[in-house]
Amino acid sequence: MSQSPSPSGPARGTTPPGTSTEDQAAGYVRSMFGRVASRYDLLNHLLSFQTDRYWRARTVSRVSPILTRPDARVIDLCCGTGDLMLALESRRAARVFGSDFCHPMLVEAGRKVAARRGQSVLFEADALRLPLPDASFDLITVAFGFRNFANYRKGLIELRRILRPGGQLAILEFSQPPNPLFRALYNWYSRRILPRIGALVSGSVDAYTYLPESVRKFPLPDELASEMHACGFAQADYTRMTFGIVALHIGTAGD
Repeated sequence: MSQSPSPSGPARGTTPPGTSTEDQAAGYVRSMFGRVASRYDLLNHLLSFQTDRYWRARTVSRVSPILTRPDARVIDLCCGTGDLMLALESRRAARVFGSDFCHPMLVEAGRKVAARRGQSVLFEADALRLPLPDASFDLITVAFGFRNFANYRKGLIELRRILRPGGQLAILEFSQPPNPLFRALYNWYSRRILPRIGALVSGSVDAYTYLPESVRKFPLPDELASEMHACGFAQADYTRMTFGIVALHIGTAGD
């Protein structure tokens, strides 16, 4: 495997209000998700009009060639309450690993695994500093978590590090719709309606104010694909879904 690129240049990652360092940004995100963990699933389904289920199903379908290999090692990072992790497991005859750095989210995920008698193995870790050996997984998925990384380039380098040659990284993330009219409607909903519903249901005003702002600041799909190439992925492409509200990025590790 070729040497990983150095995370040089200015750091670019999520910048929650009142934060100026990567540690502060990570602490904000961890605390914010901890406060909404118990209502997270309800709000995901409500605010997306249940479309989040379709997005995860499309992701599972796209990576199914790896999932059907019994010897493949699969991990869902930033697994949250475990929806994608369990969807991946449903297509396998072997366990899936799940990790998140927010303990309350892992508690919710653990409840689901137990209720469904799943085989998934959960552990708590920061995706920028994973306690995992090099080249240890064939598939990594990240659903709606990569946007919250305190440093996107560091994150991509770390994920590339734990991928085996030929392995895949699938990033499912919110994006900005390319159509100007639909983008205007989407931004109005995200900034005016979504925060009010989110605050009412979860009791957390900042969490659902942060969400649309983090999407607005996140790299566009072609920018993220270019960054994946720069961080050691031999191939990187993306597919927009639901008029561009989300994008599914697939990166393949080279030799």
